[in-house]
Amino acid sequence: MSEEQLKNSKILIVDDQEANVLVLEQLLKRLGYANYKSLTDARQTVTVFNEYQPDLLLLDLMMPYMDGFAVMEALKPLIPADDYLPILVLTADVTTEAKQRALSGGALDFLTKPFDTTEVALRIKNLLKTHSLHLQLQNQNQILDEKVQQRTAELQRQFQHLASLREIERAIAGSVDLRLTLKTILEQTTEQLKVDAADILLLNLHTMTLEYSAGRGFRTIGIEGSRLRLGEGHAGRAALERTTITIPDLPASGSEFIRAPLLAGEGFVTYHCAPLIAKGQVKGVLEVFHRAPFTSGKEWLDFFETLAGQTAIAIDNAQLFEGLQRSNVELTMAYDATIEGWSHAMDLRDKETEGHTQRVTALTIQLARAMGMSEAEIVHVRRGALLHDMGKLGIPDAILLKPGKLTDEEWVIMRKHPQFAYDMLSSVAYLRPALDIPYGHHEKWDGSGYPRGLKGEEIPLAARLFAVVDVWDALRSDRPYREAWPEDKVIEHIKAGSGSHFDPKVVEIFLKTIEQIGTK
Repeated sequence: MSEEQLKNSKILIVDDQEANVLVLEQLLKRLGYANYKSLTDARQTVTVFNEYQPDLLLLDLMMPYMDGFAVMEALKPLIPADDYLPILVLTADVTTEAKQRALSGGALDFLTKPFDTTEVALRIKNLLKTHSLHLQLQNQNQILDEKVQQRTAELQRQFQHLASLREIERAIAGSVDLRLTLKTILEQTTEQLKVDAADILLLNLHTMTLEYSAGRGFRTIGIEGSRLRLGEGHAGRAALERTTITIPDLPASGSEFIRAPLLAGEGFVTYHCAPLIAKGQVKGVLEVFHRAPFTSGKEWLDFFETLAGQTAIAIDNAQLFEGLQRSNVELTMAYDATIEGWSHAMDLRDKETEGHTQRVTALTIQLARAMGMSEAEIVHVRRGALLHDMGKLGIPDAILLKPGKLTDEEWVIMRKHPQFAYDMLSSVAYLRPALDIPYGHHEKWDGSGYPRGLKGEEIPLAARLFAVVDVWDALRSDRPYREAWPEDKVIEHIKAGSGSHFDPKVVEIFLKTIEQIGTK
């Protein structure tokens, strides 16, 4: 505190003796203090104290009506606990008891009557300096408290922002549904940025237009009709120029009112948009709207652009996944077309069984559904049925196409075709789940089948299904060495093989399926 500021301190004198008051006033005036008040009636102290708010109180102890001790007691409720009001007691009573009582009441120092003016001047100056230092400390503490509160608020905002980004990251990592991911992003955007509404426009690469994809906080559905060319409107310009745009007064912004009819009734005042860029490619634009004037600081804009970056990553990931899915579907279709080509080639090689593969495949799929197999499992059942005789490519034509019965030696070779199928196809990862039928359809329930002699439920379910269907179709078809069997005879043959050749449960379901579809 400067000397000038010290001299402007407010001093209140309370003494019932006018002579003492006059001495103190003259002393203060001579010392350069001009801002002081005096009371000779102590009962007025509280009122004057509230109005004047002194920096120093010169207080007589022994006064009529209300002594100095009572004055200090009356002032206590008016002085906050963290305030410092120096009270300089004026007294002729120099006893220890009086001093202790005064100190307990709130006094900080004593002046003994009659006054020593030099001592009075020194005490007043010291107490005012102490009071000034206390005020400075209070101010510094207040500034520090404000800074701590400000920093705490900043940290809380940053924590909320991090939590928001983690929520978005979880949405990106945990879902391949872009619609759900964008919903999470828009929720976090409106909540963390404290805006009324937000939407996402995606870039259509075929038309090179920005089109509405998702939104939150809008009163009407008008915004859903958004379609902007690159460079058109604020969003189009943000995408074209790859820059964030801030519009503090949206109604006054002529450029945006290409979409004025879509935003009618929304009442938006402020607007921000940021391009969505991933791997150097523009994916769209993130827009936020607010219905009141809004000042966006650097921290707000930084977080807005961070959200835009996360949105771009989510969109890019979803588009990559969709592209991968599309490629997988196309590849699967190509594989399946190849499998059908192989099966057709097998039928052409063996004229006796022409059409057999397509028939047994269709019936096996029906039986698999009746057995409660899932559609994902049935995909592999279908492929396995189409490939069931693929191993016969390893059988010489002289044996495979022989019109008469095979010799024992020829049967040994013929029975190797399931193993040949496994050896040919098992190296193709795509086909491994379908190998149960080509490898196991000649196994028998009682373990007497081939090539591995599997028994009961050791035999894969798909192979157990196909074994029944294969025999059914073979016996119901003409061969050069015999005519097709009638249906009732084939049914009796299959029933006879239940529990030895065939799984009894599969036979039961198969016969019900045949009855339901009315196969002839």
